[in-house]
Amino acid sequence: MTNSDYFAIQTSSLTKHFRDFWGHKRVLAVNDLELEVFGREVFGLLGPNGSGKSTTIKMLLGLLFPSRGWARVLGRPPGDVKANAHIGYLPEESHLYPFLNARETLDFYGRLFGLSRPERRRRIDSLLDMVGLASVGRRLVGQYSKGMARRLGLAQALINDPDLLILDEPTAGLDPIGTRQIKDLIKELGRRGKTVLLCSHLLADVEDVCDRIAILYGGEMQKLGAVNDLLVQRELTEIRSGRLSDLAVERVRDIIREDTGQDDIDIRNPRERLEEFFLHTVAQAREQQKRTSGAEAGGGLSDFLGAAAEDRPAGIIDQLVAGREHDVRRKEQVETTRIVASAPPTVRHDVLEDLVKPTTTPVTPQAPTPDQRPAEQKPETKTNKEEMDHSLIDDLTGKKKE
Repeated sequence: MTNSDYFAIQTSSLTKHFRDFWGHKRVLAVNDLELEVFGREVFGLLGPNGSGKSTTIKMLLGLLFPSRGWARVLGRPPGDVKANAHIGYLPEESHLYPFLNARETLDFYGRLFGLSRPERRRRIDSLLDMVGLASVGRRLVGQYSKGMARRLGLAQALINDPDLLILDEPTAGLDPIGTRQIKDLIKELGRRGKTVLLCSHLLADVEDVCDRIAILYGGEMQKLGAVNDLLVQRELTEIRSGRLSDLAVERVRDIIREDTGQDDIDIRNPRERLEEFFLHTVAQAREQQKRTSGAEAGGGLSDFLGAAAEDRPAGIIDQLVAGREHDVRRKEQVETTRIVASAPPTVRHDVLEDLVKPTTTPVTPQAPTPDQRPAEQKPETKTNKEEMDHSLIDDLTGKKKE
């Protein structure tokens, strides 16, 4: 494992309480989680249902706010738009637009990241070939099986060439071929400098691809370390060789019994893993050019993944953030100029006095005609303009009543 000099994910005392209607703490989902994920490593986050894995991921993405503690993702607080632009996320359930086909779906997400049309086409072709959907790229997503939707979801999570890839049950619903393919892609992404956070209940998949793992239970960290260090059984020794005769097996038993004094010695022919047997059978069928209407074997990892940061186009999020910062600076400049240039206005006392002078020529109201006279007339209240309240004018002119 090659660790970088920075943490892609870092948490300290990260805690999340879920409260009831009255504000009482009812569920402690995550409790004082201390987690450090190095850059350029594949990290497995494991635990049974209700252990806090999904809650932790949501807090890292800024979808939930912690009750206590803090987290940093790519050096920024969770939910920061600049950090989110460099994150790829595959949720546990693929939520895709059913009336778009695969190409339209990836084109939509490519537009959100500001990719040019030629670049979008290049990445879409490469990703669909990578996940084995090139032949069904124009089929509506609503007609996809769950496994095919998961493949498309992975392609969607990679369209922006992310630095951090968060995968929640990436192999759920996939056949063994797709599972092996996804595992190979994850390992290759790690070799290309990507950081991968993987959550899965399929422990064999995690064991095959992860550099380090953390096991949660009850929202608390139970185990953390490298896969080999946690799983190796140092009190046992395994010997593998070619086929031995019965005489050689007995001689081996005698040597082990003499050296250890043990009588319970297990010597047997090894079994091939069912996954390997299945893949070998399918590979033979493909060699015979058997037809299939489902997903095909994908190609290698797309060449654009792992490009240098300076070669990536500025996405819509980056443009919006840059525009917002420019607007803030412009507003500050305008506000400063207004404060410096503005001076207290000169009060014209003569104009204000003219406004409150009584009218010299009284206006005699005309008596209404019988047709215009209302049914009930109330006596008019005459107002002497000389008795108007000058308090407002006095406040404006700075005068005070004696």
